Amino acid sequence: MIIWKAGCMDADELLRRYQTGERNFTQICLHSVNLSEVCLAGINLDRASLVNVTLSHSNLSGANLIEANLAASCLWRTNLSGANLIWTNLKAANLIRANLSNVDLHKASLQKSDLRLADLQNADLSGADLSYADLSYANLSGANLAGANLHAVNLTGANLNKADLSYASLKKTIFFKADLSNVDLSQVNLKKVDLYEILVSQ
Repeated sequence: MIIWKAGCMDADELLRRYQTGERNFTQICLHSVNLSEVCLAGINLDRASLVNVTLSHSNLSGANLIEANLAASCLWRTNLSGANLIWTNLKAANLIRANLSNVDLHKASLQKSDLRLADLQNADLSGADLSYADLSYANLSGANLAGANLHAVNLTGANLNKADLSYASLKKTIFFKADLSNVDLSQVNLKKVDLYEILVSQ
């Protein structure tokens, strides 16, 4: 099996190779390319440099993006369900309405990312840095946020039903009208946390 490593290519070449059956594109460099509305399901982009890439409406379900650099990328409505995003850099990325259900985002960098209305159901965000991210109206039901940095995160209207927030950093986190039903808050420091009008019925 051919493995493309440590090289730069354009979008056309990537798509051509993918369509011929190649899936391993470890450490490739694809900066500021447009890959909107394409199918790249199951692709291996381990440690790839994808800064400022546009992947709106694309299918990357089951993709391997471990330690990839997707800073400032546009992933609006992108399907990343079941993808592996451990240690991935998604700083300032646009993930509005993205499908991130069942993804592994352990230790990922999501500072200042836009995750409004994103589907993060059952996602693993343990140890992730989400500081200053916007998660308004996101679906985080069943998500693992243990030890995550949620400093100044906007969770207005978010669904956190059955989420794990144990030992998460919640300084200045906004939970306005968020659903915290069935969430164990016994291992969370709630000082300087805005819990106005939250839903906590069990």
